[in-house]
Amino acid sequence: MKALGVIFANLQNENIDELTRKRTTASIPFGGRYRLIDFALSSLVNAEISKVAVLAQKNYQSLMDHLGSGKDWDLSRRSGGITIFPPFGNYKSDFIYTTHLEALKSIVGYLNRSTEEYVVLMDCDSIHTVDLSEALEYHVSKNADITLIYNHGIVEKSMANFMNLETNEDGRVTKMSLNSVPGTKQNISMKLLIFGRRYLLSLIDEAIALGQTSFERDILFNNVNSLNIYAYEYKGVWMKVTTMEEYYRYSMELLKDEVRNGVFGNPDHRIFTKVRDSVPTKYGKNAKVENSFIADGTEIEGTVINSILFRGAKVGKNTVVENSIIMQDTIIGDNVKLNCVVTDKNVTIKDRNNLSGCEKLPYYVSKNVMI
Repeated sequence: MKALGVIFANLQNENIDELTRKRTTASIPFGGRYRLIDFALSSLVNAEISKVAVLAQKNYQSLMDHLGSGKDWDLSRRSGGITIFPPFGNYKSDFIYTTHLEALKSIVGYLNRSTEEYVVLMDCDSIHTVDLSEALEYHVSKNADITLIYNHGIVEKSMANFMNLETNEDGRVTKMSLNSVPGTKQNISMKLLIFGRRYLLSLIDEAIALGQTSFERDILFNNVNSLNIYAYEYKGVWMKVTTMEEYYRYSMELLKDEVRNGVFGNPDHRIFTKVRDSVPTKYGKNAKVENSFIADGTEIEGTVINSILFRGAKVGKNTVVENSIIMQDTIIGDNVKLNCVVTDKNVTIKDRNNLSGCEKLPYYVSKNVMI
């Protein structure tokens, strides 16, 4: 069945201010060589969805550099492929869209020109391996107007305003709420939805006519009893990155075999990213590495424990890096000690520095900073 994907790249920026001051949420680095958008794109590509719209609001230079023509995801095509939409202004307003519904209004022409039967809407601030082929089949089998993909799990504090769902035995949604209770187990919407394309356009047209702005409140909540809204459960690994604390914690969880295999171990659901030709990791004579995630192109002369090193990172002699995330092309000098530190790209930490944070509040070093 033919479907197109729509990815919202910026609408979650305020959640992780440190990492999104100079980039979109979509282009936040994760896992040594990936960006958050790679997980959304890979779910679409693995479902043979080859037409994708990426809605970018601001600070999308790094996103454009990462995506390029889309060839690394097999999305460089004459027909379809990947299209990045900058914010479209409105002659009646000087404001840029701030909600999913407002963003969709800006690509009505694109949706009208498309011929695909279904549309998959996705945020890009989470790590998952949703099988969209199976979800689309479920949507069709239920003759659903809208299908929401959810995860049954414990509500984090940061998810207090996430939509939770109640369903009947057939999977139809009977109740929705934005009052999730932290610490309880609930059906939490992953902000991943499936629509018929023509039906989505009719909802957008109605929203424009009525001046509606909220997708959840104005469309979903108001129509839960009148529309066939179904819920599809995703049971795999789902890591929703909504705060710096969660970014750090979920990154560290990749060091656990069961989590790492849950994300990267499925041969039928590969995670694609931009290819960067790098030499293998170079280990010095006195290098020591324990329980760490090391990307290609790194150089290690010191000690790395329980840490993640991105491509091109360098660790100097007699340096100890523990419980830290060292992003691309960061250079760490000699006799340095780092604990619970997150360095952004192209950071330089000179000799004899000692930096330490904690799991709840890791010490963050901004992009291109020299210490």
